[in-house]
Amino acid sequence: MARIPIAGPWITQKEIDYVTDAVSHAWYDQAGMYNQKFESAFAAYLGVPYAVSLPSCTSALHLALAALGIGEGDEVIVPDLTWIATSAPISYVGATPVFADVDPLSWCLSVEGLQACLSPKTRAVISVDLYGGMPDYQPLRQFCQQHGLALIEDAAEAIGSTYQGIRAGSLGDVGTFSFHGSKTLTTGEGGMLVTASEEIWKRVQFLRDHGRVPGDKLFWNSEVAFKYKMSSLQAALGLAQLERIEDLVARKREIFSWYQQSLAGLKGISLNAEPAGVSNSYWMVTLVLDRSSSLDKEALLAAFKQRGIDCRPFFYPLSSLPAYAALPQAQTAAEQNQHAYQISPYGINLPSALSLTQADVEAVCQQLREILAD
Repeated sequence: MARIPIAGPWITQKEIDYVTDAVSHAWYDQAGMYNQKFESAFAAYLGVPYAVSLPSCTSALHLALAALGIGEGDEVIVPDLTWIATSAPISYVGATPVFADVDPLSWCLSVEGLQACLSPKTRAVISVDLYGGMPDYQPLRQFCQQHGLALIEDAAEAIGSTYQGIRAGSLGDVGTFSFHGSKTLTTGEGGMLVTASEEIWKRVQFLRDHGRVPGDKLFWNSEVAFKYKMSSLQAALGLAQLERIEDLVARKREIFSWYQQSLAGLKGISLNAEPAGVSNSYWMVTLVLDRSSSLDKEALLAAFKQRGIDCRPFFYPLSSLPAYAALPQAQTAAEQNQHAYQISPYGINLPSALSLTQADVEAVCQQLREILAD
């Protein structure tokens, strides 16, 4: 029996044709044509003025923090439940990450978590649209406005999700996306930064090109900055995927519905939430066992692996990682972030590849029932 994959893209002839055209023609005076098309189309899709194609979401977060002037002596609040790519750029600019607790239903940043982490050094908040879900952005935005904090939305996992009709990635001062090979929309590797601020956009354009003023003389650098650009081949792939985004998101939601139907009535588990006002794009179908379960995520992952099914662990709390062991803020978070530490040990991502069939999903669910019955 073939292994059931955790993640993977949906590629059609359109993507092949666009990339072939890019490799054939996107050179010389046409070198940036697919980047420009992709950025314009992405900005239009989100309903924002500016989009900048980049090599990763991590680079987008780095540029966002740098463009906002975050640096030494500043603190940036992040949810404790996310991948380290969200928090690592805070260290890149010399600031300090502070790890906030999450909402027990959405698994995303909560205002209560923010309030517990606020200090005179807080300059910004990075919210995360975890696994396609979204936090309650109205109170988050109000909190940030009240305290003069920049809000960066890490929408790496949530293209196609919406909050009160507003697309994920467009709810903060800056939004960032990932187009890694596992994501709903992929360029193989890649990312995007979006913003409604012309000032931030101009600063990002400057910083991502080795600190060169656009239109200035060649090889004349005003600051030591970064080299963060996406290739035309990646942009061509991304453009083709974006033109199919409604189908891609619909397939993700369909895969989730198959799980939901197949697991209906199974006690002791919960799946991704979709609170009122949110449309979840379900990048990763995620299962959390009740804490009364005799299994934890490590045991569940091992059991699935033996059965030829690829799964992933729910993110470990950032404050529990060896990378942050020496950080006082991590020690504080480990003591106070009750929800993060209750959810993570019992959660896994189930197979969510865009290639899955309903029969694949039913096979996963049957194996889950057998594992839990043992």
